[in-house]
Amino acid sequence: MTLIKVPEHVSVPQEAMPFWNSLVQTRAKERWTLPDLEIAAHLAKSKADLERIHKEVAEEGDLVINARGTQIPNPKHTILETISRRIVQLSRLLQVHAEATQGKSRDQVKANKAQAKAKDSLDSLDELIARPN
Repeated sequence: MTLIKVPEHVSVPQEAMPFWNSLVQTRAKERWTLPDLEIAAHLAKSKADLERIHKEVAEEGDLVINARGTQIPNPKHTILETISRRIVQLSRLLQVHAEATQGKSRDQVKANKAQAKAKDSLDSLDELIARPN
């Protein structure tokens, strides 16, 4: 599979490239417009930022001590919320959210049930196959 390159006039840091590569695989190459790719770059960077700040919060803890020595909720939770909202908005704008890529949830439930039924059928066939001792 050929991945789409980041437009030259947009910067995507190395730590955001896995998110970029994941995003551009959500639709056919010819369906991406230049403005879409610019937005995808911002989305990839936002996802990388979210991961970085999640790691920082995991190290610092949910509660931190402020300058007065008082324990307070980690202010980075507010940043995480802001970035999360941005990711949702950009995903909707690009139509790379779950409903756009997987379909309506009711249709997904039907597909999941069909998949489970097919797996059960294969598992029961597997029991019929002789195995060497």
